[in-house]
Amino acid sequence: MDPRLARRWAEAPTLSPAAVAAAGARGADAELAAATEGAFRDDLERIRFSPYFSRLAAVTQVISQGASGQVVHNRLTHTVKVTSVARAIAVGLRRGPYARLADDLGGCDAVVVQAAASAHDLGHPPFGHLGERILDRIARSRFGLADGFEGNAQTFRILTELDVHGESGEGLNLTAAVRAAVLKYPWSRLHVPDPHPSTLAQPPRGGGPGEEGAGSGKYSAYVLDVGEMREVLAAYPKIGPLRQTVECSVMDAADDIAYSLHDLDDFHRAGVLQHASVAAEFRSWLRRRAEFSRRTLPEDDRRPGVALERLRRRLQDRDEWIFQDEAFAVAVGRVATDLLDGLLAVPFDSSLAAERAIGTFTRSWIAHLQESVEMTADPPIRSGHVQLGRQAWHEVAVLKFVHQRFVLERPDLALYQRGQAQSLSSLVADLESWLTDPIDSGRAPRRLVDLVALATAGYRRVAREEPELLVGPAGEPMSGREDIVRLGRGRGIIDYVASLTDDRAGAAARTLSGLTGQLFEAGSGL
Repeated sequence: MDPRLARRWAEAPTLSPAAVAAAGARGADAELAAATEGAFRDDLERIRFSPYFSRLAAVTQVISQGASGQVVHNRLTHTVKVTSVARAIAVGLRRGPYARLADDLGGCDAVVVQAAASAHDLGHPPFGHLGERILDRIARSRFGLADGFEGNAQTFRILTELDVHGESGEGLNLTAAVRAAVLKYPWSRLHVPDPHPSTLAQPPRGGGPGEEGAGSGKYSAYVLDVGEMREVLAAYPKIGPLRQTVECSVMDAADDIAYSLHDLDDFHRAGVLQHASVAAEFRSWLRRRAEFSRRTLPEDDRRPGVALERLRRRLQDRDEWIFQDEAFAVAVGRVATDLLDGLLAVPFDSSLAAERAIGTFTRSWIAHLQESVEMTADPPIRSGHVQLGRQAWHEVAVLKFVHQRFVLERPDLALYQRGQAQSLSSLVADLESWLTDPIDSGRAPRRLVDLVALATAGYRRVAREEPELLVGPAGEPMSGREDIVRLGRGRGIIDYVASLTDDRAGAAARTLSGLTGQLFEAGSGL
Protein backbone atom coordinates (compact mmCIF):
# COMPACT_ATOMS: atom_id res chain seq x y z
CA MET A 1 0.00 0.00 0.00
CA ASP A 2 1.08 3.55 -0.66
CA PRO A 3 2.68 4.73 2.63
CA ARG A 4 0.88 8.06 2.25
CA LEU A 5 -2.38 6.20 2.76
CA ALA A 6 -1.30 4.42 5.91
CA ARG A 7 -3.54 4.96 8.89
CA ARG A 8 -3.10 4.07 12.54
CA TRP A 9 -5.83 1.45 12.12
CA ALA A 10 -6.25 -0.20 8.75
CA GLU A 11 -9.22 0.88 6.76
CA ALA A 12 -9.84 -0.48 3.32
CA PRO A 13 -10.28 2.41 0.89
CA THR A 14 -13.86 2.44 -0.31
CA LEU A 15 -14.79 3.44 -3.84
CA SER A 16 -18.13 4.40 -5.21
CA PRO A 17 -19.58 2.03 -7.88
CA ALA A 18 -18.89 4.69 -10.52
CA ALA A 19 -15.28 5.00 -9.38
CA VAL A 20 -14.85 1.22 -9.43
CA ALA A 21 -16.23 1.03 -12.99
CA ALA A 22 -13.99 3.86 -14.14
CA ALA A 23 -10.99 2.28 -12.49
CA GLY A 24 -11.67 -1.01 -14.24
CA ALA A 25 -11.82 0.76 -17.56
CA ARG A 26 -8.62 2.70 -17.05
CA GLY A 27 -6.49 0.13 -15.28
CA ALA A 28 -4.71 -0.37 -11.99
CA ASP A 29 -3.10 3.09 -11.93
CA ALA A 30 -6.47 4.75 -12.26
CA GLU A 31 -7.87 2.54 -9.54
CA LEU A 32 -5.05 3.50 -7.20
CA ALA A 33 -5.52 7.18 -8.02
CA ALA A 34 -9.25 6.96 -7.31
CA ALA A 35 -8.65 5.14 -4.02
CA THR A 36 -6.06 7.70 -3.02
CA GLU A 37 -8.29 10.68 -3.74
CA GLY A 38 -11.16 8.98 -1.92
CA ALA A 39 -9.05 8.43 1.19
CA PHE A 40 -7.86 12.04 1.21
CA ARG A 41 -11.38 13.41 0.71
CA ASP A 42 -12.53 11.18 3.54
CA ASP A 43 -9.89 12.82 5.75
CA LEU A 44 -11.01 16.28 4.68
CA GLU A 45 -14.61 15.55 5.60
CA ARG A 46 -13.68 14.01 8.94
CA ILE A 47 -11.86 17.21 9.83
CA ARG A 48 -14.66 19.51 8.66
CA PHE A 49 -17.31 17.55 10.55
CA SER A 50 -15.25 17.56 13.75
CA PRO A 51 -16.58 19.55 16.73
CA TYR A 52 -13.05 20.91 17.11
CA PHE A 53 -13.44 22.45 13.67
CA SER A 54 -16.86 23.92 14.49
CA ARG A 55 -15.59 25.55 17.70
CA LEU A 56 -13.16 27.68 15.69
CA ALA A 57 -16.12 29.94 14.84
CA ALA A 58 -16.07 31.07 18.48
CA VAL A 59 -12.30 31.39 18.98
CA THR A 60 -10.44 34.68 18.62
CA GLN A 61 -8.19 35.27 15.63
CA VAL A 62 -6.53 38.48 16.86
CA ILE A 63 -9.32 40.54 18.39
CA SER A 64 -12.77 39.26 19.29
CA GLN A 65 -15.89 40.41 17.49
CA GLY A 66 -17.43 41.45 20.78
CA ALA A 67 -14.43 43.60 21.64
CA SER A 68 -14.27 45.34 18.28
CA GLY A 69 -17.97 45.83 17.65
CA GLN A 70 -17.34 44.84 14.03
CA VAL A 71 -17.54 41.68 11.98
CA VAL A 72 -13.96 40.45 12.21
CA HIS A 73 -12.21 37.21 11.39
CA ASN A 74 -12.37 34.36 13.84
CA ARG A 75 -10.31 31.19 13.65
CA LEU A 76 -12.86 29.49 11.39
CA THR A 77 -13.07 32.25 8.79
CA HIS A 78 -9.28 32.48 8.85
CA THR A 79 -9.11 28.72 8.29
CA VAL A 80 -11.53 28.85 5.36
CA LYS A 81 -9.42 31.50 3.64
CA VAL A 82 -6.17 29.64 4.29
CA THR A 83 -7.78 26.56 2.73
CA SER A 84 -8.76 28.52 -0.38
CA VAL A 85 -5.30 30.05 -0.83
CA ALA A 86 -3.58 26.72 -0.15
CA ARG A 87 -5.64 24.88 -2.76
CA ALA A 88 -4.90 27.55 -5.37
CA ILE A 89 -1.16 27.24 -4.68
CA ALA A 90 -1.26 23.43 -4.84
CA VAL A 91 -3.17 23.41 -8.13
CA GLY A 92 -0.73 25.95 -9.59
CA LEU A 93 2.26 23.84 -8.60
CA ARG A 94 0.72 20.70 -10.07
CA ARG A 95 0.07 22.44 -13.41
CA GLY A 96 3.40 24.23 -13.64
CA PRO A 97 7.08 23.31 -13.97
CA TYR A 98 7.31 22.02 -10.40
CA ALA A 99 4.97 19.02 -10.86
CA ARG A 100 7.71 16.42 -11.30
CA LEU A 101 9.73 17.78 -8.36
CA ALA A 102 6.62 17.65 -6.17
CA ASP A 103 6.11 13.98 -7.09
CA ASP A 104 9.77 13.18 -6.39
CA LEU A 105 9.46 14.69 -2.91
CA GLY A 106 6.33 12.74 -1.97
CA GLY A 107 3.47 14.53 -3.66
CA CYS A 108 1.45 17.71 -3.67
CA ASP A 109 -2.18 16.66 -3.61
CA ALA A 110 -4.65 19.55 -3.52
CA VAL A 111 -7.07 17.62 -1.27
CA VAL A 112 -4.31 16.82 1.24
CA VAL A 113 -3.40 20.50 1.24
CA GLN A 114 -7.04 21.45 1.84
CA ALA A 115 -7.29 18.97 4.71
CA ALA A 116 -4.11 20.27 6.34
CA ALA A 117 -5.26 23.87 5.96
CA SER A 118 -8.64 22.99 7.44
CA ALA A 119 -6.92 21.39 10.43
CA HIS A 120 -3.99 23.71 10.98
CA ASP A 121 -5.59 25.84 13.73
CA LEU A 122 -7.63 23.18 15.54
CA GLY A 123 -5.26 23.37 18.48
CA HIS A 124 -5.67 27.08 19.12
CA PRO A 125 -7.07 27.58 22.64
CA PRO A 126 -9.51 30.27 23.80
CA PHE A 127 -8.30 33.83 23.14
CA GLY A 128 -5.91 32.87 20.35
CA HIS A 129 -2.17 33.39 20.73
CA LEU A 130 -2.63 34.98 24.15
CA GLY A 131 -4.27 31.79 25.40
CA GLU A 132 -1.43 29.80 23.88
CA ARG A 133 1.17 31.73 25.88
CA ILE A 134 -0.79 31.55 29.13
CA LEU A 135 -1.46 27.81 28.90
CA ASP A 136 2.20 27.19 28.09
CA ARG A 137 3.30 28.97 31.27
CA ILE A 138 0.68 27.20 33.37
CA ALA A 139 1.50 23.77 31.95
CA ARG A 140 5.18 24.14 32.80
CA SER A 141 5.00 25.95 36.12
CA ARG A 142 1.90 24.37 37.65
CA PHE A 143 2.02 20.81 36.33
CA GLY A 144 5.68 20.22 35.53
CA LEU A 145 4.97 19.59 31.83
CA ALA A 146 8.32 20.32 30.21
CA ASP A 147 6.79 20.52 26.74
CA GLY A 148 4.18 22.99 27.97
CA PHE A 149 1.54 23.95 25.45
CA GLU A 150 1.85 24.76 21.76
CA GLY A 151 -1.01 25.25 19.32
CA ASN A 152 0.60 23.20 16.54
CA ALA A 153 1.34 20.30 18.88
CA GLN A 154 -2.22 20.52 20.18
CA THR A 155 -3.54 20.29 16.62
CA PHE A 156 -1.58 17.08 16.03
CA ARG A 157 -2.80 15.70 19.36
CA ILE A 158 -6.42 16.45 18.48
CA LEU A 159 -6.16 14.71 15.11
CA THR A 160 -4.37 11.65 16.45
CA GLU A 161 -5.66 11.24 20.03
CA LEU A 162 -8.38 13.55 21.31
CA ASP A 163 -10.98 13.59 18.57
CA VAL A 164 -12.89 10.39 17.85
CA HIS A 165 -14.03 8.47 14.79
CA GLY A 166 -15.77 5.14 14.80
CA GLU A 167 -16.25 2.69 17.61
CA SER A 168 -12.69 2.20 18.74
CA GLY A 169 -9.41 3.96 19.08
CA GLU A 170 -8.52 7.60 19.46
CA GLY A 171 -8.16 10.27 16.84
CA LEU A 172 -9.70 10.70 13.41
CA ASN A 173 -7.69 7.86 11.88
CA LEU A 174 -6.33 10.04 9.07
CA THR A 175 -3.94 9.06 6.31
CA ALA A 176 -0.24 9.55 6.87
CA ALA A 177 -0.25 12.24 4.17
CA VAL A 178 -2.69 14.47 6.04
CA ARG A 179 -1.15 13.85 9.44
CA ALA A 180 2.28 14.73 8.05
CA ALA A 181 0.91 17.84 6.34
CA VAL A 182 0.05 19.49 9.68
CA LEU A 183 3.58 19.05 11.06
CA LYS A 184 4.78 22.61 10.47
CA TYR A 185 7.56 22.09 13.00
CA PRO A 186 8.36 18.35 12.79
CA TRP A 187 10.06 17.93 16.16
CA SER A 188 9.10 17.97 19.84
CA ARG A 189 10.00 20.73 22.28
CA LEU A 190 12.85 18.64 23.69
CA HIS A 191 14.95 15.62 22.68
CA VAL A 192 13.26 14.46 19.44
CA PRO A 193 14.92 14.20 17.01
CA ASP A 194 18.53 13.92 18.11
CA PRO A 195 20.33 16.25 17.52
CA HIS A 196 17.51 18.54 18.51
CA PRO A 197 16.98 21.68 16.40
CA SER A 198 17.32 23.98 19.43
CA THR A 199 20.96 22.85 19.80
CA LEU A 200 21.95 23.66 16.22
CA ALA A 201 24.01 26.73 15.34
CA GLN A 202 21.51 27.45 12.57
CA PRO A 203 18.14 25.98 13.56
CA PRO A 204 15.11 25.75 11.26
CA ARG A 205 12.38 28.39 11.53
CA GLY A 206 10.70 27.93 14.89
CA GLY A 207 13.30 25.39 16.04
CA GLY A 208 15.49 27.79 17.98
CA PRO A 209 15.08 28.46 21.70
CA GLY A 210 11.82 30.09 22.65
CA GLU A 211 11.32 33.17 24.78
CA GLU A 212 10.41 31.06 27.78
CA GLY A 213 11.61 27.63 28.88
CA ALA A 214 14.07 25.17 27.37
CA GLY A 215 13.90 23.62 23.93
CA SER A 216 12.35 24.91 20.73
CA GLY A 217 9.95 27.82 20.68
CA LYS A 218 7.73 26.06 18.11
CA TYR A 219 7.10 22.33 17.76
CA SER A 220 4.42 19.97 16.47
CA ALA A 221 4.33 17.05 18.91
CA TYR A 222 4.22 16.61 22.66
CA VAL A 223 6.22 13.78 24.22
CA LEU A 224 2.99 11.76 24.27
CA ASP A 225 2.72 11.97 20.49
CA VAL A 226 6.30 11.68 19.20
CA GLY A 227 5.75 8.05 18.20
CA GLU A 228 2.91 9.11 15.92
CA MET A 229 5.08 11.89 14.48
CA ARG A 230 7.91 9.48 13.70
CA GLU A 231 5.45 7.10 12.02
CA VAL A 232 4.00 9.62 9.59
CA LEU A 233 7.35 11.18 8.70
CA ALA A 234 8.65 7.72 7.79
CA ALA A 235 6.21 7.75 4.87
CA TYR A 236 8.34 10.50 3.26
CA PRO A 237 11.88 9.13 2.78
CA LYS A 238 12.79 11.92 0.32
CA ILE A 239 12.05 14.64 2.89
CA GLY A 240 15.12 15.40 4.97
CA PRO A 241 15.28 15.75 8.77
CA LEU A 242 13.55 18.80 10.25
CA ARG A 243 11.76 19.42 6.94
CA GLN A 244 8.08 19.91 6.18
CA THR A 245 6.45 17.80 3.50
CA VAL A 246 5.62 19.65 0.30
CA GLU A 247 1.93 19.71 1.22
CA CYS A 248 2.74 21.07 4.66
CA SER A 249 4.90 23.85 3.22
CA VAL A 250 2.07 24.83 0.85
CA MET A 251 -0.27 25.10 3.83
CA ASP A 252 2.33 27.11 5.75
CA ALA A 253 2.82 29.57 2.90
CA ALA A 254 -0.94 29.98 2.53
CA ASP A 255 -1.27 30.66 6.25
CA ASP A 256 1.31 33.44 5.99
CA ILE A 257 -0.46 35.00 3.02
CA ALA A 258 -3.94 34.95 4.56
CA TYR A 259 -2.80 36.07 8.00
CA SER A 260 -0.83 39.01 6.65
CA LEU A 261 -3.84 40.41 4.78
CA HIS A 262 -7.21 39.71 6.36
CA ASP A 263 -6.16 41.08 9.74
CA LEU A 264 -5.49 44.41 8.03
CA ASP A 265 -9.06 44.23 6.70
CA ASP A 266 -10.36 43.75 10.22
CA PHE A 267 -8.40 46.56 11.79
CA HIS A 268 -9.33 48.96 9.02
CA ARG A 269 -13.03 48.12 9.47
CA ALA A 270 -12.73 48.61 13.22
CA GLY A 271 -11.09 52.02 12.75
CA VAL A 272 -7.96 50.88 14.58
CA LEU A 273 -5.49 51.46 11.73
CA GLN A 274 -5.02 55.22 11.59
CA HIS A 275 -3.70 56.75 8.39
CA ALA A 276 -1.63 59.38 10.18
CA SER A 277 0.33 57.02 12.45
CA VAL A 278 0.97 54.44 9.70
CA ALA A 279 2.00 57.19 7.28
CA ALA A 280 4.41 58.71 9.78
CA GLU A 281 6.12 55.35 10.39
CA PHE A 282 6.52 54.39 6.74
CA ARG A 283 7.39 57.79 5.31
CA SER A 284 9.89 58.55 8.05
CA TRP A 285 11.75 55.29 7.45
CA LEU A 286 11.74 55.72 3.66
CA ARG A 287 13.05 59.26 3.99
CA ARG A 288 15.68 58.51 6.64
CA ARG A 289 16.60 54.85 6.02
CA ALA A 290 20.32 55.57 5.54
CA GLU A 291 20.41 57.59 8.76
CA PHE A 292 18.51 54.93 10.72
CA SER A 293 20.85 52.17 9.54
CA ARG A 294 23.82 53.89 11.19
CA ARG A 295 22.17 54.67 14.53
CA THR A 296 22.02 52.87 17.83
CA LEU A 297 18.35 52.46 18.72
CA PRO A 298 17.54 52.71 22.44
CA GLU A 299 14.74 50.39 23.59
CA ASP A 300 12.53 53.32 24.54
CA ASP A 301 12.96 55.09 21.19
CA ARG A 302 9.45 55.30 19.68
CA ARG A 303 10.07 57.90 16.98
CA PRO A 304 8.36 57.24 13.63
CA GLY A 305 10.47 54.94 11.49
CA VAL A 306 12.33 53.28 14.37
CA ALA A 307 10.00 50.26 14.56
CA LEU A 308 10.49 49.54 10.85
CA GLU A 309 14.23 49.82 11.28
CA ARG A 310 14.09 47.32 14.14
CA LEU A 311 12.17 44.96 11.87
CA ARG A 312 14.82 45.36 9.16
CA ARG A 313 17.59 44.50 11.61
CA ARG A 314 15.74 41.46 12.99
CA LEU A 315 15.17 40.07 9.52
CA GLN A 316 18.78 40.72 8.56
CA ASP A 317 20.10 38.92 11.63
CA ARG A 318 17.63 36.02 11.59
CA ASP A 319 17.12 35.36 7.89
CA GLU A 320 20.39 36.07 6.15
CA TRP A 321 19.55 33.31 3.65
CA ILE A 322 16.92 35.49 1.94
CA PHE A 323 17.13 39.02 3.33
CA GLN A 324 18.23 41.87 1.07
CA ASP A 325 18.27 45.54 2.05
CA GLU A 326 16.98 46.70 -1.30
CA ALA A 327 14.19 44.11 -1.37
CA PHE A 328 13.13 45.28 2.09
CA ALA A 329 13.06 48.92 0.95
CA VAL A 330 11.00 47.99 -2.12
CA ALA A 331 8.58 46.06 0.12
CA VAL A 332 8.18 49.02 2.47
CA GLY A 333 7.52 51.28 -0.51
CA ARG A 334 4.93 48.97 -2.07
CA VAL A 335 3.04 48.36 1.17
CA ALA A 336 3.12 52.07 1.96
CA THR A 337 1.68 52.95 -1.44
CA ASP A 338 -1.12 50.40 -1.27
CA LEU A 339 -2.00 51.22 2.33
CA LEU A 340 -1.56 54.97 2.46
CA ASP A 341 -2.74 55.89 -1.03
CA GLY A 342 -5.24 53.05 -1.24
CA LEU A 343 -6.82 51.21 1.68
CA LEU A 344 -6.35 53.83 4.42
CA ALA A 345 -6.77 56.92 2.30
CA VAL A 346 -10.50 57.08 3.13
CA PRO A 347 -11.85 56.04 6.57
CA PHE A 348 -14.02 52.93 6.48
CA ASP A 349 -17.71 53.92 6.56
CA SER A 350 -19.40 50.63 5.53
CA SER A 351 -20.24 52.08 2.13
CA LEU A 352 -20.10 50.04 -1.05
CA ALA A 353 -17.08 52.06 -2.11
CA ALA A 354 -15.30 51.24 1.16
CA GLU A 355 -16.10 47.53 0.83
CA ARG A 356 -14.93 47.62 -2.78
CA ALA A 357 -11.62 49.19 -1.71
CA ILE A 358 -11.00 46.44 0.84
CA GLY A 359 -11.88 43.73 -1.68
CA THR A 360 -9.59 45.21 -4.31
CA PHE A 361 -6.69 45.50 -1.86
CA THR A 362 -7.03 41.93 -0.61
CA ARG A 363 -7.60 40.26 -4.00
CA SER A 364 -4.68 41.98 -5.69
CA TRP A 365 -2.28 41.11 -2.90
CA ILE A 366 -3.40 37.48 -2.67
CA ALA A 367 -3.01 37.04 -6.42
CA HIS A 368 0.41 38.68 -6.34
CA LEU A 369 1.67 36.55 -3.44
CA GLN A 370 0.26 33.29 -4.81
CA GLU A 371 2.01 33.90 -8.12
CA SER A 372 5.33 34.41 -6.33
CA VAL A 373 5.41 30.91 -4.80
CA GLU A 374 8.44 28.80 -5.72
CA MET A 375 9.59 25.23 -5.06
CA THR A 376 13.11 23.94 -4.55
CA ALA A 377 14.57 20.49 -3.98
CA ASP A 378 17.15 21.62 -1.42
CA PRO A 379 15.87 24.65 0.49
CA PRO A 380 17.82 26.56 3.16
CA ILE A 381 17.34 25.31 6.71
CA ARG A 382 14.92 28.14 7.56
CA SER A 383 12.73 27.53 4.55
CA GLY A 384 10.45 24.82 3.22
CA HIS A 385 10.42 23.15 -0.17
CA VAL A 386 7.63 25.57 -1.11
CA GLN A 387 8.24 29.20 -0.28
CA LEU A 388 7.39 32.75 -1.25
CA GLY A 389 9.73 34.40 -3.71
CA ARG A 390 12.35 36.74 -2.27
CA GLN A 391 10.47 39.99 -2.89
CA ALA A 392 7.13 38.57 -1.73
CA TRP A 393 8.78 37.22 1.43
CA HIS A 394 9.87 40.75 2.38
CA GLU A 395 6.41 42.12 1.56
CA VAL A 396 4.68 39.62 3.83
CA ALA A 397 7.08 40.51 6.65
CA VAL A 398 6.17 44.19 6.25
CA LEU A 399 2.43 43.46 6.04
CA LYS A 400 2.62 41.48 9.30
CA PHE A 401 4.53 44.36 10.88
CA VAL A 402 1.59 46.71 10.34
CA HIS A 403 -0.85 44.89 12.61
CA GLN A 404 1.89 43.95 15.08
CA ARG A 405 2.98 47.57 15.50
CA PHE A 406 -0.34 49.39 15.28
CA VAL A 407 -2.74 46.89 16.86
CA LEU A 408 -1.09 44.28 19.06
CA GLU A 409 1.02 46.84 20.92
CA ARG A 410 -1.96 49.04 21.85
CA PRO A 411 -2.39 49.50 25.63
CA ASP A 412 -6.18 49.06 25.42
CA LEU A 413 -5.75 45.65 23.77
CA ALA A 414 -3.18 44.71 26.40
CA LEU A 415 -5.65 45.63 29.18
CA TYR A 416 -8.34 43.47 27.60
CA GLN A 417 -5.97 40.54 27.16
CA ARG A 418 -4.75 40.64 30.75
CA GLY A 419 -8.33 40.04 31.82
CA GLN A 420 -8.55 37.07 29.46
CA ALA A 421 -5.29 35.70 30.85
CA GLN A 422 -6.66 35.92 34.38
CA SER A 423 -9.78 34.01 33.34
CA LEU A 424 -7.72 31.14 31.93
CA SER A 425 -5.41 31.01 34.95
CA SER A 426 -8.29 30.89 37.42
CA LEU A 427 -10.14 28.28 35.34
CA VAL A 428 -7.17 25.92 35.31
CA ALA A 429 -6.61 26.36 39.07
CA ASP A 430 -10.28 25.73 39.88
CA LEU A 431 -10.43 22.62 37.68
CA GLU A 432 -7.36 21.18 39.37
CA SER A 433 -8.86 21.91 42.77
CA TRP A 434 -12.05 20.14 41.71
CA LEU A 435 -10.22 17.03 40.46
CA THR A 436 -8.20 16.76 43.68
CA ASP A 437 -11.16 17.35 45.99
CA PRO A 438 -11.64 14.02 47.84
CA ILE A 439 -15.32 14.77 48.40
CA ASP A 440 -16.51 16.35 45.14
CA SER A 441 -14.15 15.02 42.43
CA GLY A 442 -16.79 12.49 41.36
CA ARG A 443 -18.93 15.29 39.96
CA ALA A 444 -16.21 16.72 37.71
CA PRO A 445 -17.12 17.02 34.00
CA ARG A 446 -16.97 13.61 32.37
CA ARG A 447 -15.00 14.83 29.36
CA LEU A 448 -12.39 16.31 31.70
CA VAL A 449 -12.12 13.00 33.54
CA ASP A 450 -11.78 11.12 30.24
CA LEU A 451 -9.01 13.42 29.01
CA VAL A 452 -7.08 13.05 32.27
CA ALA A 453 -7.36 9.25 32.03
CA LEU A 454 -6.20 9.30 28.39
CA ALA A 455 -3.19 11.50 29.16
CA THR A 456 -2.25 9.47 32.25
CA ALA A 457 -2.29 6.24 30.23
CA GLY A 458 -0.10 7.95 27.65
CA TYR A 459 2.49 9.00 30.22
CA ARG A 460 2.55 5.47 31.66
CA ARG A 461 3.31 4.18 28.16
CA VAL A 462 6.13 6.70 27.66
CA ALA A 463 7.55 5.81 31.10
CA ARG A 464 7.70 2.15 30.02
CA GLU A 465 8.99 2.63 26.48
CA GLU A 466 11.07 5.82 26.49
CA PRO A 467 11.56 6.99 30.08
CA GLU A 468 14.40 9.30 29.05
CA LEU A 469 11.83 11.57 27.39
CA LEU A 470 9.99 12.20 30.67
CA VAL A 471 11.69 15.16 32.31
CA GLY A 472 10.50 18.18 34.23
CA PRO A 473 11.02 21.85 33.27
CA ALA A 474 14.48 21.83 34.87
CA GLY A 475 15.48 18.53 33.21
CA GLU A 476 14.78 16.39 36.25
CA PRO A 477 13.60 12.77 35.66
CA MET A 478 9.86 12.26 36.06
CA SER A 479 8.86 8.62 36.00
CA GLY A 480 7.51 7.84 39.48
CA ARG A 481 3.85 7.12 40.15
CA GLU A 482 3.17 10.56 41.61
CA ASP A 483 4.93 12.18 38.66
CA ILE A 484 2.78 10.28 36.17
CA VAL A 485 -0.42 11.21 38.01
CA ARG A 486 0.58 14.88 38.10
CA LEU A 487 1.56 14.94 34.44
CA GLY A 488 -1.60 13.16 33.36
CA ARG A 489 -3.84 15.43 35.39
CA GLY A 490 -2.06 18.52 34.07
CA ARG A 491 -2.14 17.47 30.41
CA GLY A 492 -5.78 16.42 30.71
CA ILE A 493 -6.79 19.78 32.19
CA ILE A 494 -4.84 21.65 29.51
CA ASP A 495 -6.44 19.50 26.78
CA TYR A 496 -9.85 20.28 28.25
CA VAL A 497 -9.40 24.04 28.60
CA ALA A 498 -7.82 24.30 25.14
CA SER A 499 -10.94 22.71 23.64
CA LEU A 500 -13.28 25.46 24.91
CA THR A 501 -14.49 28.48 23.00
CA ASP A 502 -13.74 32.00 24.20
CA ASP A 503 -17.22 32.43 25.69
CA ARG A 504 -17.29 28.98 27.27
CA ALA A 505 -13.91 29.49 28.93
CA GLY A 506 -14.97 32.84 30.33
CA ALA A 507 -18.33 31.51 31.54
CA ALA A 508 -16.75 28.46 33.18
CA ALA A 509 -14.19 30.66 34.96
CA ARG A 510 -16.91 32.96 36.28
CA THR A 511 -19.06 30.07 37.46
CA LEU A 512 -16.24 28.26 39.23
CA SER A 513 -15.18 31.52 40.87
CA GLY A 514 -18.69 32.11 42.18
CA LEU A 515 -19.08 35.28 40.11
CA THR A 516 -22.34 34.35 38.44
CA GLY A 517 -25.78 33.87 39.86
CA GLN A 518 -27.08 31.93 36.88
CA LEU A 519 -27.37 28.22 37.33
CA PHE A 520 -26.32 26.27 34.24
CA GLU A 521 -24.56 29.30 32.63
CA ALA A 522 -21.53 27.16 31.99
CA GLY A 523 -22.67 23.76 33.17
CA SER A 524 -24.15 22.36 30.00
CA GLY A 525 -21.63 20.90 27.66
CA LEU A 526 -18.84 20.74 30.21
